Amino acid sequence: MQGKVLRAAGPSPWALAVQLLMGSLAGVCTPGYAALSESLGTSVVAMSLGNAVTADPPGLDSIHFNPAGLSRLKGQWFSTSAFGASLAPTASFTAPPGFDIGGWKDDPVAGTTTGEVSAAVYLPGIGPLNAPLPAAVGGSFAISYNEPGSPWTFATGAYVTQGVGFSRKEENDPGRFDGRKVILQRLVYAAPSVSFKASETLSFGVSVPIAHQAFAMSTDMRMPNPMLGIIGKLQDAWCGDAGNALDAFFLGLCGGGMEGRLRPFNKIASASFEATAPMDPTVNVGVLWEPSDQFAIGAVYQGGSDTVLSGKYTFKAEPALDNFVRGMYASLFGPIAAAVVGLPTSIPAEQSGHMTMKLPFVEHVQVGVKIKPVKRLQVNLDAGWSNWEKWDKLTMQFDQNINLLMMARMFGLEDPSKLTLKRGYKNTITYGLGLQFQATDALTLRMGYEQRPTSVPNSAMDLIAPLPDLAIKSVGLGYVTRKGLRIDATASYAEGTFSVPADGSCNLNCSNFLNAIYNPYGGLDVSGGIKIRYFGVQFTQIF
Repeated sequence: MQGKVLRAAGPSPWALAVQLLMGSLAGVCTPGYAALSESLGTSVVAMSLGNAVTADPPGLDSIHFNPAGLSRLKGQWFSTSAFGASLAPTASFTAPPGFDIGGWKDDPVAGTTTGEVSAAVYLPGIGPLNAPLPAAVGGSFAISYNEPGSPWTFATGAYVTQGVGFSRKEENDPGRFDGRKVILQRLVYAAPSVSFKASETLSFGVSVPIAHQAFAMSTDMRMPNPMLGIIGKLQDAWCGDAGNALDAFFLGLCGGGMEGRLRPFNKIASASFEATAPMDPTVNVGVLWEPSDQFAIGAVYQGGSDTVLSGKYTFKAEPALDNFVRGMYASLFGPIAAAVVGLPTSIPAEQSGHMTMKLPFVEHVQVGVKIKPVKRLQVNLDAGWSNWEKWDKLTMQFDQNINLLMMARMFGLEDPSKLTLKRGYKNTITYGLGLQFQATDALTLRMGYEQRPTSVPNSAMDLIAPLPDLAIKSVGLGYVTRKGLRIDATASYAEGTFSVPADGSCNLNCSNFLNAIYNPYGGLDVSGGIKIRYFGVQFTQIF
């Protein structure tokens, strides 16, 4: 515990009700922001200690990090926080020696670099916020109650457990082919919690976070695939500039005119998806053993969920593919060839409707120890495991066959009413170190370091989740005023880089015949990185 805490007179039940309502609205209407990993930005104090707080859960943030820690909160506690975070992903694209996609060698993306991004958030009940934001802002709220002398403590709160959100500022940003705007956000708007103090040294706790899960993405699409390149070269050779009169008695490769010529590097379509799960509960179970003030051990299990989201989609196709298939079906033998590979008779300029998708929220286990080698210095050490292998693939189920996806039958796509994005993520173990120094009875200084090996291996890297290995460095402080108000502040910085050689990731840059969906940078070397900045402040009052 930090410093000396003075207790103020307790508020009336009506005042507590108003605080609960205002805090809940703050948590829901200003959704927070984090990286695609666990607990980044969830707690101001935890961030300052490298999220190594399982054996010393910070106040009401125990609801998330270890609900057994609620047993240490006597009386009535109230806390609220505000924070801002910015995400800066970058990527550059290079054509390696011998670059060739079906005879085409001049990819306009080669030699370019992605530009600046703005923050993007999802407002529950409203949708993605379209206004560009320099940083995402958010907040949390929590309240607890312990009857004097009772071993039971009750609490609830609203906070952010997971999310990523960015939007590319430039219209022609080369990153637009793998996510012009991406939002993945999980907001807990209620977390009924209870802890039980079994003895002077041992406590148990359970919380049930009830979350709003949101996913939104818009992207331009292209398929630099050898088959498209070869067909395009064949069209140019067979049709010339003025077409070929004999083509009507052949496959109809010229029937679409110049606009029906296939090009591997051209934009073929754009797509947008938006889906939510308004109520998705999970469970956190924790245990805390504190034999002395100098030593403690804690463990927590944060349950996962096979979350099913529902929402809407829109595909907008460029004219080239529609002109191409119409030309084939207008010829003598073209319909036979098109039917063999399952091509549609036309591709409408726009198709939209309803969709569902399964987006697992992965379970997480974390254990930690607290050691106080001297009276004023505390050292926290934690290790955590997450089951990211559940993200082997993500499937979107549409309410109809998508004609644009029928074109992908030639690449092995069997069902054009669904789109499966292979992920291939792996389980990870993270490590955290926190140092806390009690400078005075009122002032606490903190430092944190967290090593987060990426759950996204190089073979699965893309620009939708460009998350390499990250080392998070944090500093923070806590101060207790004479009236007992606790003020905590934290600043954190994380940076990581990746490099994927051509054909290194079949979520990004593979270039063989059967890897068209989805490798928008086929055959290119892609390198980049990400920077994350975070600042937060929290206020806690004990009544």
